[in-house]
Amino acid sequence: MNDFSEIEDKLRKLRPVPPSADLMTRVERALAEARPGESLHREKGSTSTAGVLPRERRFHFSWVSLGLGLAAAAALVLFARFQLERPVKKTPALASITPMPQFSSTNSTAQFVPAGLTQVVYHTRDEGLHFPNNSEQPMRRVRSHTRETLRWRNPTTGASLRISYPSEEVSLVPVTGQ
Repeated sequence: MNDFSEIEDKLRKLRPVPPSADLMTRVERALAEARPGESLHREKGSTSTAGVLPRERRFHFSWVSLGLGLAAAAALVLFARFQLERPVKKTPALASITPMPQFSSTNSTAQFVPAGLTQVVYHTRDEGLHFPNNSEQPMRRVRSHTRETLRWRNPTTGASLRISYPSEEVSLVPVTGQ
């Protein structure tokens, strides 16, 4: 363990070597010779390792992107124009489609006949145990919400009548124990 602590002490004492005066003068000379916006690279045979001076990125206008944008906008306008000029289909009025009911003495005696009943339970809730009328046996109280739809039809005219209404039912179910 002492070996590592000695190495750590040596590493903490290490400091970077200051740059030489020759390096500083070469950097200063290269910076003075370079014009703004030019790179510091010399001819191909040069041994300089200096890079490009950092500079702000300028906005470059591209005619290609402008042309593509204008072409897309023109295509969109043409597409919208042809869509708007499409002739609207004329649909006949609803009154002309359905026949007008005729009232006569023969239809006045026609009666509606029950044609169907639909009962849909859309919510059932268990309300727990109850002891109705002081009985000794508990009963489970269940509440059901339903929608009933009654339908009548006139066989002679084909007319139909449909009535729908909500209903609520509370039922007591006996609890059996083992």
